[in-house]
Amino acid sequence: MSEENKDKEKTPENIPEKHHGPIRRRDVLKGLATVPVLGAFAYSLYRKRRYDRLLKNTILDELDLSSESPVIEPVKSDGKRIRLGLIGYGIRGKQLAGAAGFLHPAIIDEYKADALENQANKRYQEFLEQEDLNIEISGVCDIFDTYGEMAREAAANINRTGSDGKLGRLPKRYRTYKELIEADDIDAVIIASPDHWHAQMTIDAANAGKHVYCEKPLTKTVDETIRVLEAVKKNNIVFQLGHQGRQTESYIKAKEAIRKNVLGKITLIEVTTNRNDPNGAWVYPIHPDANMQTIDWEQFIGPAPRHEFSLERFFRWRCWWDYSTGLSGDLLTHEYDAMNQIIDLGIPNSAVSSGGIYYFKDGRTVPDVLHTVFEFPEKDLTMIYSATLASNRSRGKVIMGHDASMEVGNELSILVDRESTRYKDKLEKKIIDPTLPLYSYIPGRKNVDAITSATEQYFAGRGLMYTYRMGRRVDTTHLHIKEWLEAIRTGGQTSCNIDQGFEEAITAHMGTKAYLENRKVFWDPEKRKIV
Repeated sequence: MSEENKDKEKTPENIPEKHHGPIRRRDVLKGLATVPVLGAFAYSLYRKRRYDRLLKNTILDELDLSSESPVIEPVKSDGKRIRLGLIGYGIRGKQLAGAAGFLHPAIIDEYKADALENQANKRYQEFLEQEDLNIEISGVCDIFDTYGEMAREAAANINRTGSDGKLGRLPKRYRTYKELIEADDIDAVIIASPDHWHAQMTIDAANAGKHVYCEKPLTKTVDETIRVLEAVKKNNIVFQLGHQGRQTESYIKAKEAIRKNVLGKITLIEVTTNRNDPNGAWVYPIHPDANMQTIDWEQFIGPAPRHEFSLERFFRWRCWWDYSTGLSGDLLTHEYDAMNQIIDLGIPNSAVSSGGIYYFKDGRTVPDVLHTVFEFPEKDLTMIYSATLASNRSRGKVIMGHDASMEVGNELSILVDRESTRYKDKLEKKIIDPTLPLYSYIPGRKNVDAITSATEQYFAGRGLMYTYRMGRRVDTTHLHIKEWLEAIRTGGQTSCNIDQGFEEAITAHMGTKAYLENRKVFWDPEKRKIV
């Protein structure tokens, strides 16, 4: 049957409709009949919308792209209890502990107060509903005394209660991370230290036979990246890099769309991260308990260049190259890893960067504006990363193909290109409107159809800190830690394993080196060097 004849057959009367309840056409007519003047217009509008919906869903059927949630098979394991060590209890360390099931009582007090003030705030309820991962925190290490004790109290909060609840056994606090990883009652570690410590802590833990969950970025230098890769593989430990976006449902659906060639030939990707507040620019608050007596400054410095004691550097370390990987290591890595998950980018052939310290004249050495262009000639593809820490204007991340483009965040939206070859016939016949999404995927909503409202379009490109499983909102970091733990139990592989981490690290280092040296840099895969 020709395409033209197919389209002629697609009328409201002969396109099969999937009914999801007892309401039928005659029921609608009966209801509208009670409104004499408006009834004819309303029914006409109903027919038009129904026709559009059925027609577009038919197109999606042809593309074999459904709006159903991706099927994620549960991992079967022996359920063995795993004993964890937590290294670092700063901002991200607290979030990781909570995702593993251990929130400090004071944080729960805050959650409860927020819920009383605003019924829509479900943070405490969602935390209580979070799956028990069958783990215990046997040891903690933080070089700031206040955080070290808070980590112990969080680990002992096995009943998930506020300050009025009863704590369990307090785990041991280790003064150095090396003492922690050498402990016999610890099977695996979560590393949430500053960037300049990631590599050595991971290497030492791997050599001690401990499984590792390490926050991103993987490393601070190329040499470290190679040494971490070798240590993890040599010791055969289970490694997970902290890119929790690997668990986001919309990324999984985006990968499906790419696999089915819905976008056509992809030539350009744009990813962005904009922020416009002190915390977003790494100007974190300084704790009132912090001083030379409560902080082990020598341990903090470690492999970094010597510097006199500084509370600003301790709490705002991301602002200095001595300890930080800057925008490339902090924010670019999330955007790159999302694209690497969806498209399998691998390591770029080249990178060139520009930017500078344009707004935050506070003594920092890392830029607050960065623009990096990565080339993937083997894929005929360019990826552009752009970021500013002085504007909140949302720009999202967009994958551009010849036939359609896809904006992806916690939700995703696909728009057909006006000059598409694949969809040319349907564009000319007005079957597809290029100003409206051909397809939207909104996790957590059932029966999402192909017609997207303005409100849904607005939220489609904004990624958040959660995703959905079986229609229920879940913390992506919780799912990422769970995946790591199940891989430890089964001997399986994680989604952001050391190979994925190696690609992430080298890509970020290329962007940084290009910026620092103000030149175009290239990756030499044989020599494993940036040249």
